[in-house]
Amino acid sequence: MNSEENKLNNPVWFSLIESHHPYSVDFGDVKCYHPDYCPFGGFTKLDSSEDALDEYSILADNFFVVGDKPNYSNLLRFNKELVCCQMLLRSPIQIEFKEEITSLKAEHKADLLQLVNLVQPGYFRNNTPDLGNYYGIYKGNELVAVTGERMKMNAFTEVSAVVTHPDHTGKGYAKQLVAHTANQIFLANKIPYLHVAESNTGAIRLYEKLGFVIRRKISFWNFMVHKVL
Repeated sequence: MNSEENKLNNPVWFSLIESHHPYSVDFGDVKCYHPDYCPFGGFTKLDSSEDALDEYSILADNFFVVGDKPNYSNLLRFNKELVCCQMLLRSPIQIEFKEEITSLKAEHKADLLQLVNLVQPGYFRNNTPDLGNYYGIYKGNELVAVTGERMKMNAFTEVSAVVTHPDHTGKGYAKQLVAHTANQIFLANKIPYLHVAESNTGAIRLYEKLGFVIRRKISFWNFMVHKVL
């Protein structure tokens, strides 16, 4: 395994010291995305995590640490561990594109936020679309499916927000959008990867059919600030 691929073991940290450095809240050995963009953190030294997460919790009262489980104080409540498959794609996807795919711009932001927060509430923040490119399928004036980019390193870009409106599932929209997004990442001379909950077997099968392979399991540790009653 090369040194660049090893960075995927700590994707938040390396995104925030590389391509996404402008979005970093820096606590030394712990780095977190500014919560207006993404409620994620990563660390390199376990001993540093407790104080840093206390500081981050002033900005974000509900967030995830990606990778190893951090130390944390009694100011925080450990909520859940979300175990994901980290999947990697080695070559562009060759499929027939049957739908018109729209590159989503500022004028589409309200539609994008509404759809993602309908289907996947809690992960997508107001400025998340600024982290990368997003693509969608419209039917009439309604945005019915989207996919985009989230964490970015020098060599890798994460495919994220694979979302279809519940009234429009089963039509192959996700397949086309994931393929389009991944191919655009290759055109930018980066390698696409993604995270999917290990329990989401249907999505995993779709990604495997498109050529993604499971690289490893990785945990997203969810913490919340203790509320004083």
